[in-house]
Amino acid sequence: MQIYRSDSREDTVSFAAEFAKTLPKGAVIAFLGGMGAGKTAFVTGLALGLGIKDDVSSPTFAICNRYETDGRVLYHFDMYRVNGWDDLYTTGYFDCIESGAYVAVEWAENIFGALPDDCVVIDIKKLSDNGREFRICNKEEIK
Repeated sequence: MQIYRSDSREDTVSFAAEFAKTLPKGAVIAFLGGMGAGKTAFVTGLALGLGIKDDVSSPTFAICNRYETDGRVLYHFDMYRVNGWDDLYTTGYFDCIESGAYVAVEWAENIFGALPDDCVVIDIKKLSDNGREFRICNKEEIK
């Protein structure tokens, strides 16, 4: 398990950009953490680290945003409103994780059983208004 502490959104984005460079192609990154924890800020950094310069926004209403550059694709899911397998199938999630693209999943606790066994889990704890702790581990370490 790796633990990273951040004192600002900028720190989070910078760390996530470097972290993205360590990910294998097709990695699934599952985020656990409440509202305002920093999930979208981390995904912003992931996108930058993958060379994606698009503005990253929360896919709360769209459920999935797709970003692409130079053959690298990042699917960014928000599973906050997903309640059960029927809902999950309608999102296109399974097609995305089988596509070889990077997949970032916010509110992954709502679909934990559907996450690949080899996914990277990032459990976020809000320490203060700006402070965050990111516990980076595998799925087995969360159970």
